[in-house]
Amino acid sequence: MEFLRPATWDEALAAKAAHPAAVPIAGGTDVMVEINFDHRRPGHLMDLGRIGELSRWETDGATVRLGASVPYTRIIERLATELPALARAARTVASPQIRNRAGVGGNLGTASPAGDAHPALLAAGAEIEAASVRGTRRIPVDDFYTGVKRNALAPDELIRAVRIPRADGPQQFAKVGTRNAMVIAVCAFGLALHSATRTVRTGIGSAAPTPIRARTAEEFLAAALADGGYWDEPRPLPPAVAREFAALAAGACVPIDDVRGTAAYRRHAVGVLARRTLTWAWEEYRSTGGGDTTTEGTGGAV
Repeated sequence: MEFLRPATWDEALAAKAAHPAAVPIAGGTDVMVEINFDHRRPGHLMDLGRIGELSRWETDGATVRLGASVPYTRIIERLATELPALARAARTVASPQIRNRAGVGGNLGTASPAGDAHPALLAAGAEIEAASVRGTRRIPVDDFYTGVKRNALAPDELIRAVRIPRADGPQQFAKVGTRNAMVIAVCAFGLALHSATRTVRTGIGSAAPTPIRARTAEEFLAAALADGGYWDEPRPLPPAVAREFAALAAGACVPIDDVRGTAAYRRHAVGVLARRTLTWAWEEYRSTGGGDTTTEGTGGAV
């Protein structure tokens, strides 16, 4: 195994072009586990740790451009207002030591359906900035996941950053695990109420071959909020709305039985998480009178 250690982004792109099968490593929290258990034996490992720009973020007011290697700890500490669902998801990632190393780019590169960042990125409507020596392109997160642990990156591309719209309404995230910490999700659910466009987005993890959205549930809830005038006059939602939203979210799942849970349990749990996150998000929306709600609060591991 050959170890590549580019010092600049251009060097990294050139190395990836020369060795398309090279596996990038930043935090290493997924890759090193696979190597240690001999599940993967790449010919080349590419260390991106010397490339400082990957660990920085910036915002233009409407969008946060998050470097691929920004650790989860920084997201929790510095970006909880702009990216509340992602910050909540970050709090559930493994241990403090791993949160100090791991970043969203690694979650995306691995593309595991159980990755904690995926539901929040789907709910927020993120874009992945992929680059190669041929240029840079933005991939909508909806198009990024192509199969079990497969993504839309070309062989010569690297993830440079993730562009995430700044929250303009409540966002929530919750996951179920076999214990309260250091756990892979049995299932997870992200929800964002986009009050500026009066739309709803969701993200579901570990309940299908890829991270997915519950599109029918989104459309139902957006229509219910609009038809009932709830966006303009935030009132308690009828229990029937929450029940139907939960049922539609559960119906979007295509789960399997595995060592962490059965398909039936996953489908049921997603419905519970959908109802809970909607309850939390709507309470937050009502508490601000329907304004910009980007505070932290409830949510996380269940």
